[in-house]
Amino acid sequence: MNLLTKFESKSNRVKGLAFHPTRPLLAASLHNGSVQLWNYQMGTLVDRFDEHDGPVRGVAIHPSRPLLVTGGDDYKVKVWDIRPQGRRCLFTLHGHLDYVRTVQFHHEMPWIISASDDQTIRIWNSTSRNCIAILTGHSHYIMSAQFHPKEDLVVSASMDQTVRVWDISGLRRSTPNTQPGTFDTFDTFSTVKYVLEGHDRGVNFAAFHPTLPLIVSAGDDRQIKLWRMSETKAWEVDTCRGHFNNVSGALFHPRHELILSVGEDKTIRVWDMGKRTALQTFRREHDRFWVLACHPELNLFAAGHDNGLIVFKLERERPAFTLHLDNLYYIRDKYVRQYDLNTGSDVGVLSVRKLGNQYVQPRTLSFNPAERSVIATSNAESGIYELVALPKDVGGELRDSTSDGKRGSGSSAIFVARNRFAVLNKATQMIEIRDLSNSITKTIKPPVQTNDIFYGGTASLLLSSPTAVLLYDIQQQKVLAEIATPPVKYVVWSTDGMLVALLSKHTITIANKTLGQSSLIHETIRIKSGAWDDSGVFLYSTLNHIKYTLPQGDNGIIRTLDQPVYLTRVKGKTIHCLDRSARPRTISIDPTEYRFKLALVRNNYDEVLHIIRTSNLVGQGIIAYLQKKDFPEIALHFVQDKTTRFDLAVECGNLEVGLETARAIDRPECWNRLAQQALKQGNHKVVEKAYQQTKNFDRLSFLYLATGSTDKLAKMQKIAESRGDQMSRFHNALYAGDVEGRINVLRDVGLHPLAYLTAKTNGLVDLAQGILEEAGLTELDMEDVPTFGPSTLQPPPIVTETPQLVWPSLLAGENFFEKALVNGHVEESGEASYLNGVDGHGVSAADDWMGDDRAAEEDEAEDAAGWDLDTEDIEAHAEVGEELVDDVDGEAGAGAAPGVSEGELWVRNSPFAADHVAAGSFETAMQLLNRQHGVVAFEALKPLFISIYRASHAYLSPSASLPPLQLHIRRNIEESSATRVVPILVHSISSVKADLREAYRAVQANKLSDAETVFRAILHTLLLVVITTDEEAKEWRSLVTSTKEYLLGVSIELERRKLVQEEPDNVRRNLELAVYFTHCKLQPQHLQIALRSAIGVFAKANNHATAAKLARRLIDLQPDAKIVAKARQVLAAGERNPRNALDISYDEFTDAMSLYRSLLPSEYKGKLDSLARLTEIGAPSSGLPAPR
Repeated sequence: MNLLTKFESKSNRVKGLAFHPTRPLLAASLHNGSVQLWNYQMGTLVDRFDEHDGPVRGVAIHPSRPLLVTGGDDYKVKVWDIRPQGRRCLFTLHGHLDYVRTVQFHHEMPWIISASDDQTIRIWNSTSRNCIAILTGHSHYIMSAQFHPKEDLVVSASMDQTVRVWDISGLRRSTPNTQPGTFDTFDTFSTVKYVLEGHDRGVNFAAFHPTLPLIVSAGDDRQIKLWRMSETKAWEVDTCRGHFNNVSGALFHPRHELILSVGEDKTIRVWDMGKRTALQTFRREHDRFWVLACHPELNLFAAGHDNGLIVFKLERERPAFTLHLDNLYYIRDKYVRQYDLNTGSDVGVLSVRKLGNQYVQPRTLSFNPAERSVIATSNAESGIYELVALPKDVGGELRDSTSDGKRGSGSSAIFVARNRFAVLNKATQMIEIRDLSNSITKTIKPPVQTNDIFYGGTASLLLSSPTAVLLYDIQQQKVLAEIATPPVKYVVWSTDGMLVALLSKHTITIANKTLGQSSLIHETIRIKSGAWDDSGVFLYSTLNHIKYTLPQGDNGIIRTLDQPVYLTRVKGKTIHCLDRSARPRTISIDPTEYRFKLALVRNNYDEVLHIIRTSNLVGQGIIAYLQKKDFPEIALHFVQDKTTRFDLAVECGNLEVGLETARAIDRPECWNRLAQQALKQGNHKVVEKAYQQTKNFDRLSFLYLATGSTDKLAKMQKIAESRGDQMSRFHNALYAGDVEGRINVLRDVGLHPLAYLTAKTNGLVDLAQGILEEAGLTELDMEDVPTFGPSTLQPPPIVTETPQLVWPSLLAGENFFEKALVNGHVEESGEASYLNGVDGHGVSAADDWMGDDRAAEEDEAEDAAGWDLDTEDIEAHAEVGEELVDDVDGEAGAGAAPGVSEGELWVRNSPFAADHVAAGSFETAMQLLNRQHGVVAFEALKPLFISIYRASHAYLSPSASLPPLQLHIRRNIEESSATRVVPILVHSISSVKADLREAYRAVQANKLSDAETVFRAILHTLLLVVITTDEEAKEWRSLVTSTKEYLLGVSIELERRKLVQEEPDNVRRNLELAVYFTHCKLQPQHLQIALRSAIGVFAKANNHATAAKLARRLIDLQPDAKIVAKARQVLAAGERNPRNALDISYDEFTDAMSLYRSLLPSEYKGKLDSLARLTEIGAPSSGLPAPR
């Protein structure tokens, strides 16, 4: 039996606890006067109430209404509303004259019971808010009082060493007079039924059994007593002894014949109610327990201690099950059952009641269809398994597995072939291959530390280690593949065996059958189970959701759950699952969303059209997904919101919808965006409409000039004159070639010299003379003015009138999707799509209907990219001379210019230094590294720079007489947009992880110099890794942190060893370095090595106190039994002699990295960091850029 911690919080001392009956809420009353409301599933504090003065000792939640009651040392009982929209204190009940110890709501009546140190129990009516009964009789503090879950009884426990049972049936029949001065009438409504005497000291808690006539009590005499009641008397049944300090509380287990207790001896104990013996003890190092509570419906318990609370289970609720074709084999209540998914037939086929003890359910079940046999495993007795053949005829009396079953020890056991199964012995780290007679045929030593084994295909195993999963061939005894994952708990194979889902506590890794990773999904709450859909989508359940993930990582929510379920199979719109009580049930779902996304990913556009036409697929999530995946045309057909519809129309270039929605919205920013998109498509009619709506007269005039609309330019002149805008008048006159109009504008604004010169240079002599006269001048006054030739400033002649034409610079005809909606099917093209020299099977249709809506600059960039005009080529051919240049100009035409090189595009499109290095732009790469990470020393990065550049290019020699062609290798070969092309990924997160595993092996092998080199190289490589998703960014930061911790730890240990050689007398420094190595955040197996090394150093120096602390940390890591035995010897020596021979500078609460940073004072600022040997200490940096 294990204590499975589900939630833990740190706070002031917890004195009271109460579960919400239906929601995942837990109320905790604290010694500092606060009441906290926790969501124990999400691990978040929902709210807190702070109106009590002094400690709050009692708390309870109403079984059906959103009410909370609390009682405290301020003598008050308070009732609270816990609805999210109005959490507040509703009223306060006054009457107690001393501390209130416990409070509780009645399960039916509007009653509240409270127990107090004033030696009374009060029952309150929460509706009238009056006290309706006072139970007197105890002669000391009353520590607890509780209603019976079904009958009209109350049980109370007091420091007068008695437990009393009260009959309150009179309260239900009539309500007493509650007027002042009539409290004596309360006695007629409640009587003491039993007084239970047997405790030698005060009784702290008493509780009824939920169904049986039993009472359990816990007292300061360190005993737990079990009492039985009848109609006429009550008597003591037995006593549970084992606590060695006061017992704070005890409860009956709601499902099993167990008693749970907590005490001030810092333990939680589980007792067998029948045998009255202790089954299990769970110790806490420093915290006394004060209160214990159980959930009214679920297998959940909570205990409050000195520094917070803990929510836990006593058994795993996940039932052991396995699926074969349409039959589900599962274990419920220690019986193997067979459930037909089609007919719903559910029958028991085998009893496994003697597998382990009665309170530990089997952990796994493996089915062999060829022999119709099963293997069940259990965690009892350090791991056991049982191989049993199932009866061929279902029905009749169930056979017990011990009759002909074959049993053995092992933590995991699974079938790997028709007549073979594998057993993992975790303690000895051996895998045994056994036949059906349970005889060993082969023994295998796993290549890594293995925590669990799973089916990996015929004659293959998946080995789960703390950091990876290995595909292991049993016949060849070699590792076929490996993938880095957190510790894997469950493995789910797809129906065709091509994909596998590796489920960890908070992550799911989707991989193919050779463990090539497809995607990694992170969840913030626990992942419970998963199953594959027939279409290749993985559905999984968390504590409160059923979700899905596509093979490439796109995921979403299907529905919410009231309680967790364990998925067994997904068929169409139905999910088959097991609930917490291991009962089969089905859940109906709507698979439209994930099937729609899957069809888009697989370019199955017939399926896309079918879903759009037959289902109501709407919502912001699907629209955001379509925008993210560059399908705005499809998103446009789902959206009704005008603003979103306009954004999508502009994005996909649908000017008709854009104009319609812009008119409806009628905001200047919308018209401006529409004008920009229309200009890209050359639709000047829409541009004209947008400029008119925003009254953008200057741009409108220039548009009329470009389209040759002379009549409209004349109108613009009149509009400018009526507006009094002289600059606009001048521009319009200039565009229209109206010289006199320009002169009139200059005269009107008083610029007579400019007006005179304009008239003179355009041959208007009479008008020039008139301007002189107007200014009061003569020709003689103008002799010193320079003479100018005739003006040639005239508007260009109109070659073709285009006011009624559009001249598209970007094709935007009827797109693929619109055609398909009209026709009802996808039009097949006669020619296969071809893109960048690669057959476009994956993007054939997409290019047809998306290419029409690309932006104009993307088309121009594609044309330019086709020239492949590198700077080096231009310089190499510069010597050809002017003749060649003239020829090129003649061929290309006037205005031709070289295109943008691929390398320059890479530099433009990426903020990552690695992409700049790949482009050959080392200077900008170094600038980025300096700005983002503070790198100042680049010598160590030179080999990486060169290798990345070489890996990003290939060279092809088409002919021996020609120099080779440089080919740029792209990351996304299907991408044709010049604004999105980027170079190939040379270093990735997965490649870095492979290097990290090599470094780990070096640490394990004590090759610390090699490990230091590899860890430093990994840090260097991580600077040149390109991040494409937020998940990768989190993983990148995690890798940087882990690598820095290991590099620091290895450096500390190497420095210590150097110190031992050079200064053997400097013991104090040796001790400091040894102990701080143990404070680096290392993996458990490496931390064990560091702790064992430090324990040896401290024991040798007679620093027994610190050695004992290190030994305790080593024991907490649960190493091998031999190591634990030695550590316990050191711990015992430290407890006998808790002194240190040498005082050292050591703070056990400071981690190594914090210490390292504290040792970098201000005088080191500006110097090179000795850890990575790249960055400047104190240099400002912007950090990792956003994923692209």
